[in-house]
Amino acid sequence: MADIHPSALVDPSAELDDSVSVGPFTTIGPHVKIASGTRIGSHCVIEGRTTIGRNNQIFQFNSLGAIPQDKKYAGEPCELVIGDRNVIREFCTFNIGTAGDLGVTTIGSDNWIMAYVHLAHDCQIGNHTIFANNTQLAGHVHVGDWVILGGFTVVHQFCKLGAHSFTAMNSLLFADLPPYVMCQGQPAQARSMNFEGLKRRGFSPEQIQTVKAIYKILYRDGLTLEKSIEAIDALGSTQIQGNEVTALMTEFLRSVSPLRGIVR
Repeated sequence: MADIHPSALVDPSAELDDSVSVGPFTTIGPHVKIASGTRIGSHCVIEGRTTIGRNNQIFQFNSLGAIPQDKKYAGEPCELVIGDRNVIREFCTFNIGTAGDLGVTTIGSDNWIMAYVHLAHDCQIGNHTIFANNTQLAGHVHVGDWVILGGFTVVHQFCKLGAHSFTAMNSLLFADLPPYVMCQGQPAQARSMNFEGLKRRGFSPEQIQTVKAIYKILYRDGLTLEKSIEAIDALGSTQIQGNEVTALMTEFLRSVSPLRGIVR
C-alpha cells in the first residue's frame, strides 16, 4: 500500500503506486494517476485527469489539475500530465488543458519549479527547465528544454520560449523568445545570448561562436525576420559543428507568428 497519512483524502478510484507517499490533509481525486517514487507533501489538492510520473517531489500547498481559468471551458475531459523527477515547490498552480487547444497541459521531466509558479491551461513545458519564484505563464505558452525563467517573469498567452533561453527577474514577455537569447525588461528586450548556460551544457567553443554570429544576424544587422532566417541558414551551411545550433534557431523562427514577432 502507498504511504498515505491518515488525514489525507484519497479517492478509492485514484491510481497510486505502492511506493507513493502522501502527506497530511492532502486531497487526491478519482482520476489521478501517480507513478512510483513520487512524494506529495501536506495540504495539496491534486484533482482532475492528472497523471504524474516517477520520482517527483511535490511540496506542500500545491494545487494541481484544477479546471482552467478560461470562461470557454465547459467541463471537457482535459488533462494535466507531469513527467519524471520534477521538483515542485510550495503554492504552485497547474491547470488542465482546454478543448480549444491540445486538451492537455504538459510538464516534461527534470524541471525545477520554485514557489508560487502558475502554469495556465495548455502550457507545454519541456525538460531541464528552471522556473524561479512567482513565474506566471498564461494559457498556451510553450517553453523549450533548458529554459531558465527569472523570478516574477510573466509570459503572455500563446508565446513560445526557445530552448536554452533565459529571462531576467521581472521580465514581461509579449513576443516569442528565440533559443539561446537572454532578455530583460518590461516589455522584455534581448540583451545577449545565454553563453554561460551553453558552456555548462557542454557546447563547444565552435558552437558558441556560431551562437554569437546568430546574435549579430538577429539583433545587430538590421535584417527582417525573413532575411535573418536566410542568413542563419547560410551560416549553418558553412559550419561543421554549428549546423545543429543554426537548425534549432531557424526551425523556431519559422514558427513565429508575424503578428507576434520575437523579443527584440
